[in-house]
Amino acid sequence: VGLPPVTANAASTVALVPGSLASAWVYRRDVRPVGATATGALTAASMGGGTVGAVLLLVLPSASFDAAVPWLLAFATVVLAFGRHALRAVSGVLGRPVGMGPRAVLAWQFILSVYGGYFGGAVGILMLAVWTIGVGLDPAASNPTRVTQVAAVYVAATVLFLFASDVLLAPLLLAGMLVGAVAGGVAGAALARRMPARLLRAVVLGIAATMTVLYFLRAA
Repeated sequence: VGLPPVTANAASTVALVPGSLASAWVYRRDVRPVGATATGALTAASMGGGTVGAVLLLVLPSASFDAAVPWLLAFATVVLAFGRHALRAVSGVLGRPVGMGPRAVLAWQFILSVYGGYFGGAVGILMLAVWTIGVGLDPAASNPTRVTQVAAVYVAATVLFLFASDVLLAPLLLAGMLVGAVAGGVAGAALARRMPARLLRAVVLGIAATMTVLYFLRAA
């Protein structure tokens, strides 16, 4: 619609906040910890990273992240497809559980949240991938946690964008995006809660694969 790239990126983040919060509310009773990492600590890492990413968006060009996104998504897709099986196989060979401790989980969560505050494309898919390979979480079971952590990233970034960017200069566009995001957030979360776990895993993997292909095509 002709917005400058930084403004468009900030506007999409701001518009997704109500939808993300609506989804998080629907999922509020289904959130579970990521391994031994407390949910509060994970949320703090998400909000801290989201704030740092928002600052980077306002001061740095997006070319470097744009180049990395397709490869990040490709990695996430492979991990979502095979990560839990690979983790079980390695644990069986070693005779002991293999995975991340709370500090490693928090470090990765902060890094991904920086990316989420800066660009945000499929950041939830990347979170699921890290949790799958790091602590063996099932993508379907950890979907409520993904939703709440993505919401935390967006909320933190939005606080900065509302005061330090020109996102409010396109109020009609922003209002339309807000309405769509809230409707989609509620409907999507309600639908996902009713899906069988196997079907939800297939949907998440299908979205990840589709977005990977689209981002590679865009970068070509």
